[in-house]
This record gives sequence, C-alpha cells and structure tokens, in this order.
Amino acid sequence: MYDFAYEKPGSLADAVKLLSADPDAKALAGGQTFIPVLKQRLNRPSTVVDLAKLGLTGITVSGDKVTIAAMTTHATIAASPEIKAKIPGLQHQASLIGDEAVRHRGTIGGSLANNDPAACYPSAVLALNGTIKTDRRSIPADEFFQGMFTTALEPGEIITSVELPVPQKSAYEKFRNPASRYAIVGVFVAKFASGVRLAITGAGQGGVFRHAEFEKALSANFAPEAIAGIATPAEGLNGDIHASPEYRAHLIGVVSKRAVAKAA
Repeated sequence: MYDFAYEKPGSLADAVKLLSADPDAKALAGGQTFIPVLKQRLNRPSTVVDLAKLGLTGITVSGDKVTIAAMTTHATIAASPEIKAKIPGLQHQASLIGDEAVRHRGTIGGSLANNDPAACYPSAVLALNGTIKTDRRSIPADEFFQGMFTTALEPGEIITSVELPVPQKSAYEKFRNPASRYAIVGVFVAKFASGVRLAITGAGQGGVFRHAEFEKALSANFAPEAIAGIATPAEGLNGDIHASPEYRAHLIGVVSKRAVAKAA
C-alpha cells in the first residue's frame, strides 16, 4: 500500500465535507474491493474516509417499498425475513455473494458505488427499477449505472440507501466462477403488474444491462418457453479465459430461463 491519511467521521455531513474537499480522497464501505486494490497499489488515495460510523444500516418495509440503508451487509440482507417475504430474489442473491467472510463485511452501497461489471446487486436494483438515494438526490436505476465501474455519482456524493419497489415475483440465478464465485453471467428477473424487467450482470463489456427482447416476451407470457427462441447477440459481451462472448450469449438464455422458472 501507499501511505494515506485515515478518517472515520461520525456524521454524514462530516464525511461529505472530507470527500468534497479533497478530489483524491476515497470512501471506504465494506472494503471487499477497495482493500485489495490498495494492497495491489492500483489506487493511491490521499485520504481514506471510513463510513462505518455513519449509522447507515438497516432494512425498512413501508407498503410496497423496501428501503435498505447503504452500509447494510450482504449477510444482513440474506438473513432478513422481510427481504425474503417481499423480494425473495434479492435475499437469494445476497446469499450467493462471495463467501461468509465477504458477506459479513461487504455492503450493498459499496457494491453499487463500485459498479463492478460482475457484481450481483446492480442486476437486482436495475431489474427492480430501484432508486439510489444519496446525500443530495435520488437517482433512478436506469440512470445510475453508466458503464463499467462508472455511475452517476458525483465527486464527494455518498449513497445513503436504495429504495426498491416490491414485485409480484422475483428471482436471481447466476453461473458462477468456480473459484471466486463472481457472476460469469447473472440474471435477475422481476415481474410487476406493469410488466417484466430483466437485468444481466457479468456478461456485458459496459456492465449491467437490461434485455429488452426478453422483457417484451416475458411481459406477454411469464414462462421460460417465452424466451426459448430468442437469441442474444455475442457482440458487446465480455470474453476472457473463463467464457467467450459466444458462450456468455448462450448462458444468458440458459440462466434467464432458470431465473424465470424459479420466479414463476
């Protein structure tokens, strides 16, 4: 690691002030991506601002909305009876992230802010048509995710919570890397009275994305066979030692059908 100053503010206002005053300062949430990056000397922040004391934890259900505070851990979401009852796809998704140690440290806000192209939560928030709340505004999910490791967040802006509408049905499935368990292809599907939203993580070069053709077919008939004949182009998909773009295109269809079958 390079040398850096360390701050652990006790209020959101103080954290925002520290991050806004120094363009080279970085926020620390769960640290499951940030700490390895520091160890590998891939980032050189002047100051690390630890968000652990801001009180941004907890899950609230109000009518047809579920609000999850930004520093809530994956383990808390996976163990939540409220999440299991209202959005079972999200509860299952959280239980699949990393291993037990990662789930007890990693946070939903940190994952969304980092927007790793293979992260699980972006697919849930996008499919559920969620709203990301920050210290200064509310950002719809369709506007928040802007590309690989890129979001609509401005310098110094801190995610405080994410608000998720409760769907009629939901499910998440992923084809996992056997070692690190990240999503080679992950699919979250959510059925609402207004239609179906389906988001894919792990496959796109630009990060998480929605599949418009699948959504149209599933809105008319929410069943795996509704998308059986729809091919996903390999163009624009990731290719690496684990899966070619063509294989990921095939997996998108397979994993999507599994997700729909589970939800239905």
